[in-house]
Amino acid sequence: MKFQKLYKLGTIALVIATVALIATTAAVLTSNQIVPLNGTINAINVGVYSDSGCTQTVTALNVGTLDPGGTATQTVYIKNAGNIPETLTMAASSWNPSNATLSLTLTWNRQNTVLPAGQSIQAILTLTAASKLWINDNI
Repeated sequence: MKFQKLYKLGTIALVIATVALIATTAAVLTSNQIVPLNGTINAINVGVYSDSGCTQTVTALNVGTLDPGGTATQTVYIKNAGNIPETLTMAASSWNPSNATLSLTLTWNRQNTVLPAGQSIQAILTLTAASKLWINDNI
């Protein structure tokens, strides 16, 4: 009789330990890392603004936090202040840490758009994080 009780208690303890281990493993596997993001804008021959009237200059982007697999967007307005048409291109550089490009992608909806002199256009910047982030200062 004692053996059966001990066997049942052992079985119950094993089941509890298994459930606890599964819950802990699931928590580790589904945990998210939130990364604060911001950047600086350096524009050549055009102005970047936060308003459609092109009066509020934008010199930095701050998308806040971005979860793995998530996206963040920011709307800006690009104005050609020159006297010739400009072809709009964007390149992200100087990532910190440098391997952030393994997990983050910056795009926009105006790549190679020709912007006539004196004109402005709305642009949407999109930052996308991979579902698994590989950002580490030590890599």
